[in-house]
Amino acid sequence: MAEEFKYSCNTASETLEWIHAIINFIAPYRYFIDAHVVNFFKDRLWEAVDKEWMDCLQKESVENLLRIPSGVVQDHWPGSLKDFILTLRSLCLSREQADFQEFSGMHIASLSNVLAQGMNHKKKHEVEVLSALVSLVAKQVGARTIVDVGAGQGYLAQVLAFDYQLSVIAIDACSHHGKITDARAERIRKHYAAKMRKNCSEPRELSVPKTVTCRVLSTDTLKALSNSLIEKDHAGNQHMGNRSSVSQPSRFAEDIPHSRSCSDSTLVIAGLHACGDLSVTMLRTFLECDKAKAVISVGCCYNLLSEEAICEADSCCGFPVSQGVKSAGVILAKSARDLACQSADRWRGLGENAGLHNFELHAFRAAFQIVLIVKFLFRHYPSILLESPTIGRQGKALRRQQNQRILESNLHHGGSSESGEPRESVAFLHEYSSIQSSNSESNAVDRCSLFAKFCESGLGRLHLPHLADTAYSAIWRESESYAELIGPYWSLRAALGPVLETLILLDRLLLLQEYGSDLEASLLPIFNPVLSPRNMAIIARKIRK
Repeated sequence: MAEEFKYSCNTASETLEWIHAIINFIAPYRYFIDAHVVNFFKDRLWEAVDKEWMDCLQKESVENLLRIPSGVVQDHWPGSLKDFILTLRSLCLSREQADFQEFSGMHIASLSNVLAQGMNHKKKHEVEVLSALVSLVAKQVGARTIVDVGAGQGYLAQVLAFDYQLSVIAIDACSHHGKITDARAERIRKHYAAKMRKNCSEPRELSVPKTVTCRVLSTDTLKALSNSLIEKDHAGNQHMGNRSSVSQPSRFAEDIPHSRSCSDSTLVIAGLHACGDLSVTMLRTFLECDKAKAVISVGCCYNLLSEEAICEADSCCGFPVSQGVKSAGVILAKSARDLACQSADRWRGLGENAGLHNFELHAFRAAFQIVLIVKFLFRHYPSILLESPTIGRQGKALRRQQNQRILESNLHHGGSSESGEPRESVAFLHEYSSIQSSNSESNAVDRCSLFAKFCESGLGRLHLPHLADTAYSAIWRESESYAELIGPYWSLRAALGPVLETLILLDRLLLLQEYGSDLEASLLPIFNPVLSPRNMAIIARKIRK
């Protein structure tokens, strides 16, 4: 059975075997991977899927559809469908958060209010865990300097500096982020200084992150930046100002800046959700920089990765990065990289109403594509069609507006359901979401009306005139009979997302493993996957000889 397959990635050969298993399995399902779901109705995408699967899932509950990306099957499903889902599950990395009690010397401490200020629950969870892990790894490799790549507003950098007393350099491409980091760090410094004075404790020098504004894209730029920072240290300047952004793509230089207050010149490269190619840049830098003794990289935004097929021959793309995957000739393309960002855990956590909302909004967007291409742009605005227009999340905005009006109406008239939700809100959610509900005339009218508002909002974003209401109604009625297939199709396609993410992550791990026996590397799920879907960290250390 599919669930009996087990894979590991302790060695390069094991990782490559796992990668080839994924490549071979997904090959027949490119019709899912390469699909643009906005073309669901226009291209009749459901016809490419096994009819027995669609007939079965068309009758399935929303709850069971939402569990498909997590690898959950039902006994009464066709054997081929169960094998498809269970095999996908066997090919995925485990996302259950690691048990850090097994890590000797690692203690995850709750952040103080002053350090946690401005963080949401997700960010606080991530920073607490990652800062403890970075501190542990730094201690293991004997480094005192941390380079925080893609530092954003400096949350991780400030915890590493103030709580763990590490020398931290926070690099981000956005000068605004650098200013926020500096201002926030100064407030925190004043807080700790005042606390020491109040407690009459012996004053000590507080470690404050140094901020650098620079796109990590050019070796020459990083060398020049490094020299500049060292000169400032010689001049006794303990605070590094922002630098102008650089626009050429590239890697870190070997001369990554480090603090003179540190007893050695070794460093650890860390990144919390460094975007797209930046996560790969961190790994390449770790391999090429003698001073870098360890790297902890939590990536995200696979949709922004560059690919070998669309890059110049001498450039360093974001996928594939390992020789093993390059030799296999794998190309994902943007649709597949978008799909790799799907979160099975968040799918599973959706309630029935939220799941139905998503399915209907996808149906609206797919029907709107017919408005754009068949009824509008192709005939009257072909130039806009060539620009691949995007309308943003109009459906979600529309839904929020509708819910707000109902809530305001309920507050005016009073009354609530047993669950604590306003009765009108509950009724509206069911009516709005239920694609599979009864085909009563009133429901059909309501859906037509909502679809018309969706289209008007989308056309407004494109600065195009509206059509007559009858045109919207006709398109929706033409599409509506197939709308109940959106849920099964979207769920099956989303089940491929965790496997594609696994392929991307294994490719990065293999890059490190191909380096040889001079380092050890591993993949570890360090965050709660429900809170933080991109929870896999690549951790690598150079082995001392």
